[in-house]
Amino acid sequence: MRSSKLIWLAILAAATAPSFAQSYPSKPIRLLVGFAPGGGTDIVARVVGQKLSEWWGQQVIVENRAGATGTIAADLVAKSPADGYTLLMGHVNSNAIAPTLFKKLPYDAVKDFASITYIGYVPNVLTVHPSLPVKNVKELIALAKARAGELTCASSGTGSTQHLALELFMTLTGVKIIHVPYKGSGQAIVDLLAGQVQMNFDTMPPVLDHIRANRLRALGVTTPKRAEQLPNVPTLEETGLKGFEMTNWYGVVAPAATPRDIVTKVNADINKALADPTVRKRLAEVGTEIGGGTPEAFDAFIKTEIAKYTKLVKAANVQLD
Repeated sequence: MRSSKLIWLAILAAATAPSFAQSYPSKPIRLLVGFAPGGGTDIVARVVGQKLSEWWGQQVIVENRAGATGTIAADLVAKSPADGYTLLMGHVNSNAIAPTLFKKLPYDAVKDFASITYIGYVPNVLTVHPSLPVKNVKELIALAKARAGELTCASSGTGSTQHLALELFMTLTGVKIIHVPYKGSGQAIVDLLAGQVQMNFDTMPPVLDHIRANRLRALGVTTPKRAEQLPNVPTLEETGLKGFEMTNWYGVVAPAATPRDIVTKVNADINKALADPTVRKRLAEVGTEIGGGTPEAFDAFIKTEIAKYTKLVKAANVQLD
């Protein structure tokens, strides 16, 4: 899923296939984002959407429908007309984690969507407010034990990767930290910067500039290897938390009955966008590892992720607030 070769293979396959969607798009397209403006999903959606708007000659309108860890937007798209004019910037929360947590999810994360293109992933970064007297993960654990149940951790919503990263952190370290869910990363970061909450496991896009400006202190990343943008920040596994791995991934999906020719066209054009130097540069600036590939590969990836988080939620005994 992470190889740039997949992008070019998808472009070549689309180029040799019959074109049945030459009239698409003939009007603006809504690209729904399940989180508030300013978060990682929103940033990625706007970068990709802008490039598609340029090529299509039709505006790709990024529409934020925040709440319920992205499931509100996902449900709206699942129930929208399957004509290619309502798309979702799918997310690990709404399309892989939610099915493992919500007993009455209003949509089926597999059956109700047509997978289009895997965009890529970003690491989660454990950040703390500079006023917190810790310089590394070891010191944070010691402080959390000394002040059991006093430290607060923001997230973009209950059931988000930020929330699950906190739960996993508490499970592996035995500390107790209060979870403070928001309706997206935007306000969560505002409150973290203001010191109203003390820590977060947010994605890289909304926190990277703040880390570089020393407004936030980064203690660790949740990926198996260090992030290129933060080479001096260790992985959480390096700090002694064995098996700690979690990422936020993004990918475009449509209502399940969307015509195959439209899925093929959108897939080809997004892959083309992901190969564009300006798009790659902008996404890399916010820490995105670019994906690409076929609808079939993305569909298989989603199913694998659902299985992974089902196991994690059960092992960590994660409960909805």
